[in-house]
Order: sequence, then C-alpha cells, then structure tokens
Amino acid sequence: MDPPSTTPASSAAPIVLIGMMGCGKSTVGRLLARACGRDFIDCDRELERRSGVPVATIFEVEGEAGFRHREARLIAELVQRPRIVLATGGGAVLRADTRALLRGHGLVIYLDARPDELARRVAHETTRPLLLVADPRARLRQLLEEREPLYRETAHLAFRSGSANPGRMVSRILGHPTVAALLDPAAST
Repeated sequence: MDPPSTTPASSAAPIVLIGMMGCGKSTVGRLLARACGRDFIDCDRELERRSGVPVATIFEVEGEAGFRHREARLIAELVQRPRIVLATGGGAVLRADTRALLRGHGLVIYLDARPDELARRVAHETTRPLLLVADPRARLRQLLEEREPLYRETAHLAFRSGSANPGRMVSRILGHPTVAALLDPAAST
C-alpha cells in the first residue's frame, strides 16, 4: 500500500499498529519500539492497568459499546504522546472518530493476517471476549470480513503478518522508505 499524502511528517509521530487479534501487534510492537528507541504501549494492557480489571470484565459489565468508548478515549490521549509505538486492540478501527484520529496523528501500519493463521495463534486463549463462541474460527472470519476494509481505510502501510519470525517483520517495517523517513527525517532530504 502506498503511503498517502496524509502520512505524519513529524519524526516524533507515533507508530500505530492495527489489525486483528492474534496478528502480532503486541509482539512486533515491542520489538519495533526497542529497535527504534521508542516507548511501547499496548492499548488493551494500558486500559486494564488504568481500570484495574481485565478487558473481558469490562466487556462483561459494560458491553462492547462501553469498552469501545473507554478504548476511544484512551487512544485519543495516547496518540498525543511523542515517540511511541502503540499496539491497538483489534476493534479500535470500528469507530470513525478513532480511525480519523489514528490516521491524523500517527503512522498507521496494518498487520494483515489470514483467518487460519489468526485461529492458530489464538486457539488456546480464553480471555478474548469476542471469541467465546461455539465456533471461534468462523467468528474470526466474520470479524476479519467486517474489519478489513476499515483497517485498509485507516492504514498508511500494510504488511502481511504470516507465520514468519517477528524479528523479520520488524526488519521489513524498518526497511520501508516511509518508516525510514519518519525515524530519520534527515535521510529523506
């Protein structure tokens, strides 16, 4: 995906990872932050830290709408922080205001993983509220079908997140000219 003209120009702009649960946002995000000397923030973990309860409990008590409201407020705060790598929750793109905020304040990278790979990665997890259904694989396919256009609308760049080593993914991201220019603006002049 070619970077649109709205790619943030500031070298302090956040790098934001979006994509489905299990696509590698947290793992890749930690490695990417370390490689570029930035702080890493996992939005779901930060929300849990601040609320004092797991995401699943927020879903249970407040429903998905309540969770999405909390998530949107937190993202609005976090994208103001300079020099971070932010891993969002898989559904962060569901709200139009959040999509616009992410695109306008950070370099947004979509980690695109196929349903079978996602299912393999989250097969043994019991803490994902949206997968507590009879057929989690079918639910993943449905969620991806609904969300993929929103991920593509929000992202400046997209990378296929397969079963490859996360370190290789970070190298691919860092090697992209848009990312390199963001991290070292002097190199692009």
